[in-house]
Amino acid sequence: MIEGLLGQLPPESTQQAVGYPSLFLLVALGALVPVVPTGAIVSSATVVAFHQTSPVGLLIVFVLASAAAFAGDVALYWLGRRGVLSRNGSRRLEALRGRADPDRLEQAQAKLRTHRISVLVLSRLVPAGRIPVMLACLLAGMPLRRFVRGNVLACLAWAATYQLIGVLSGSLFARPWEGVVAAVALTILLSAIPSAWRRLRARHA
Repeated sequence: MIEGLLGQLPPESTQQAVGYPSLFLLVALGALVPVVPTGAIVSSATVVAFHQTSPVGLLIVFVLASAAAFAGDVALYWLGRRGVLSRNGSRRLEALRGRADPDRLEQAQAKLRTHRISVLVLSRLVPAGRIPVMLACLLAGMPLRRFVRGNVLACLAWAATYQLIGVLSGSLFARPWEGVVAAVALTILLSAIPSAWRRLRARHA
């Protein structure tokens, strides 16, 4: 049944015309609203591009994913900076503070004092690590320019990591839909490992 549906898909050019803008919008939205599974979206798009005839698709997915993540992060940080600098504060800043775990926020603030750029890069690679580090940057008064410099490397590393997951999943399976399922499963597993590890440590403690 799935193979039949895939056989009825529009031509590759039509898929690209619809898929590439959708990829950018979804990743940018996921950066602004951290409930969209952007990693799974990038990995799935990479699987589809991997099975296409032209390897240029992989490069386009990488550029769009990293650019969208960067744009969403900068917009979110800019909104947070407005809240910090405004007289009455901002609901967006309070929303960010509510999403961040207090312990992780304290750890992020401590690491940010000594390792500014590297912490920004790692925050995008660790599941649920971006918001606490971004909030720590806001509370530390990091200028937007400095955040932008560190966030460029973070978004490039993030896009490359999830694209690697997509390439691995696409190379293991001959059918694109199987690779997409594998990529989604891998991203879900990776996102669940940190929380499971914290719960295990809490039980032993």
